[in-house]
Amino acid sequence: MWMANVARADTIAVERASLEADGATGWSLDARFSFDLNSSLEDAVNKGIPLYFTTEFVLTRGRWYWFDEETVRTQQSIRLSFQPLTREYRVSTGSGLQLAFPSLKDALAVVQHVTSWHVIDRNEVSNDTIYQASVRMQLDVALMPKPFQIDAVNNRDWNLASDWKRFSFTVSDHGKQ
Repeated sequence: MWMANVARADTIAVERASLEADGATGWSLDARFSFDLNSSLEDAVNKGIPLYFTTEFVLTRGRWYWFDEETVRTQQSIRLSFQPLTREYRVSTGSGLQLAFPSLKDALAVVQHVTSWHVIDRNEVSNDTIYQASVRMQLDVALMPKPFQIDAVNNRDWNLASDWKRFSFTVSDHGKQ
């Protein structure tokens, strides 16, 4: 039983994921992930090493005569860092948004909740076609400084990822605009 808890600590759980219509433009992803940083990752952040969490989204359409067609593939990364001078944790997105938090727990709460992320344009999907949506999150060591990338390859403490969460999506079920 102890081994199961150890394995669980090194994974990200996808608690929920859904697509919501975001007006006439398409659909946005809302997903909630659950994880804790192990002591090595927490220590790295507190020493000023930024951690990058990448969320990937894939939408496929099944075909009986060939491999599934990949309709949409996109990803976004969120940077978690600590500023020693201000004693604040910062969460930054690729769009330039930066939020400051007094505790690591508060900063992780933002990293763990992906909300209103536009992932599907209306012209990329057809009405009444069944699609398979998939989402996952992982600690993206490829975005870290080079010396830490090398260390991460040989160290299990730096492996933090979720399995793919899959769910069906059809335009008619999610509101035609």
